[in-house]
Amino acid sequence: MTGESDCAVVGKWRITKADLWDQDYLDLVKPAYIAFEDNGQGEFAFGCVNGGLDCEYSRRIIFFTWQGFDEMDEVSGDGSAELEDDGSLDIEINFHHGDKANLKARKW
Repeated sequence: MTGESDCAVVGKWRITKADLWDQDYLDLVKPAYIAFEDNGQGEFAFGCVNGGLDCEYSRRIIFFTWQGFDEMDEVSGDGSAELEDDGSLDIEINFHHGDKANLKARKW
């Protein structure tokens, strides 16, 4: 793994598409986003789901575990975010013993 400062994925990203939900759900509470900080942490929020991230960085990919809430129920899981050649972000979020979602994002 490389240092956080070498990772092109660090920053805030606007989630624009998901395979399991429509945009109305994604933006239900606030505009859907995922953010990766340069200190190994991050956060995301979409629909009624929000979580804190614990990240590992490479140059164009971030792997993470997360803990948070889905409609006030505690949830957790893991995932990854990979920078595509067109500048978009391809995100996979897995819910522990639950759904697996693929999302797309663009730089905020």
